[in-house]
Amino acid sequence: MAPFSSFRAALVMTSIGGLMLALLGRVGYLQTYGRERTIRRAERQQHQNETLFARRGSVFDTTGLLMAGTVQQQCLYVDPKFMQDQFQEDGRSLVDMDKAIEKLAVLIDKDPFELAKLLSDRYESRYVRVADHLDERVIREIEKLKLPGVGLTPMPVRCYPMGSIAAHILGGVGGDGTGLEGLEMKFEKLLAGRNGFKTTLKNARRQPIAVAADDYLPPQNGQHLMLTIDANIQMIAEQELAKACEEFRAKRGEVVVMDPKTGEVLALANWPTFNPENLGDSTSDARRNRALTDPYEPGSTIKPFIVGPALSWNITRPNEVFPLGGKVYHTPYGRKIEDVHGYDQLALWDVLVKSSNIGMSMLGERMGNEKLWNAMTLFHFGKPTGIELPGEDPGLINPLKKWTKFSTESVSQGYELMVTPLQLARGMCAYANGGRLVQPRIVKGVLDETGGVVARAPKQDLKLMPEAIDPVSAMAVKRILCDVVIRGTAQKARSKTWNIFGKTGTAHISGGKAGYNDQRYTSSFIGGAPAENPQVVIAMVIHEPDKSKAHFGGTVSAPAASRALERMLAYEQIPASPDLPVPPPPIANVLYAFNPKLYSNRTATAASE
Repeated sequence: MAPFSSFRAALVMTSIGGLMLALLGRVGYLQTYGRERTIRRAERQQHQNETLFARRGSVFDTTGLLMAGTVQQQCLYVDPKFMQDQFQEDGRSLVDMDKAIEKLAVLIDKDPFELAKLLSDRYESRYVRVADHLDERVIREIEKLKLPGVGLTPMPVRCYPMGSIAAHILGGVGGDGTGLEGLEMKFEKLLAGRNGFKTTLKNARRQPIAVAADDYLPPQNGQHLMLTIDANIQMIAEQELAKACEEFRAKRGEVVVMDPKTGEVLALANWPTFNPENLGDSTSDARRNRALTDPYEPGSTIKPFIVGPALSWNITRPNEVFPLGGKVYHTPYGRKIEDVHGYDQLALWDVLVKSSNIGMSMLGERMGNEKLWNAMTLFHFGKPTGIELPGEDPGLINPLKKWTKFSTESVSQGYELMVTPLQLARGMCAYANGGRLVQPRIVKGVLDETGGVVARAPKQDLKLMPEAIDPVSAMAVKRILCDVVIRGTAQKARSKTWNIFGKTGTAHISGGKAGYNDQRYTSSFIGGAPAENPQVVIAMVIHEPDKSKAHFGGTVSAPAASRALERMLAYEQIPASPDLPVPPPPIANVLYAFNPKLYSNRTATAASE
């Protein structure tokens, strides 16, 4: 027997004491922090939290056609830890699991190495989304693999069944389903709804057992928008805009179509356009809704909005003759004003019909800057219209104190101010409806998920709308604008069936300090039809057409607007117009090269044939 050693005894007792302390520490850890960690791990293994996606609300045109909707597709997810545990439990190796992942990667068109690395890096996450938008064939092939830890969950996907039609109105959504452009962004909260959730109790094989009542919150689906847009009119407007821009090799263009009596926007488009389903394939510049975000100098399309107030204020009359004196006029302070065509004299009627810059400058000088400024504010130029679309620009009308002696002639010709196509269309509505300034709107109402009406846009009463100009003056200007199409600058816009009224514009584009460029123009036409009872107003604006092809508004924009009006009126089954009345003798006697035979629609038909 070995002699007793106090040193060995102390060492043994110390070791035993150390082990006891370690056991006590472990017990304490398991009863405190460790216990919470174990419970959390068990919760993760036994419960699965699942988001219940709300269905995004749809967008319909005024006739009920679907313009934007949501479909449910499947997305594939993997629980990498559960997959590995099951492979080990079944006696299969990690090599077998790698082969299974490789087969899965092939089916979902992913690189096997990248998929394996993703699952390895996120081993603890228990939910890794690996593929979206799976079709039924792929889903069936995945199910045949019978891989543990692989599952499918519904995924809402935004779709636009009409493709690029009304793209700048609708906008689009991002990868997370959030609205990024247009109405999708403006009405995000209304359309998106609110997601729900459920927490499911799972067994050891991750199969669902039960859902507690407290662990379930149903999703609140989004509400639907009903628009004033008519998809057929929208398609017509886009086709004619694109045709004109391509024919004249323009940089871009816009078109706005309105009901002049209600303010409802029937169509609004920009060219070039984009597909809302593929926002990533378009540039931010292409997605700009320039019809209301990019004001420009309107040129001669501003002239009706000066002549109307001048008539209303008795500053002039339709048959007043202005002594133009040819193609060049020098203002009292020596500024040179030129006309494309030279006339010795023109009645005010023909100053508008022939779009005389000299005649308008003389009228502007008589009115003075204050009245010119007042004329612009009557039609609310320089103010946003308040349409329910994001990014609207108010345009620009300088404060009167900033106007100079040059402003008189510049504004009279449509320069030194900026407007949007939407503002011009709204202004022309006042001449179409008897003088009232309607409120442009694009949303007709809101529906709940069952189709019940939640909100309805109030119907506009024309009598309660602000009066931009008195009815007599509005009717007089509208009648003059009919002659623009018959014997003025928009003769190529004449219709065989309906009486069209309107005004052309051909505006130089400013180059800033370099001045106006004689090679860059904005060509436009604003008008409506039928003149005897206007149903539709249109603004067709085409920027920078190729000058070697054409650049005048009467050649570039007016024919496109006329074709669009004819197709829209035919679609709406509007009866053909009677012959336009010939101007009364006091006016006809002072008109330039007046020919009463031009006012017969039969004459127009024979001439076109």
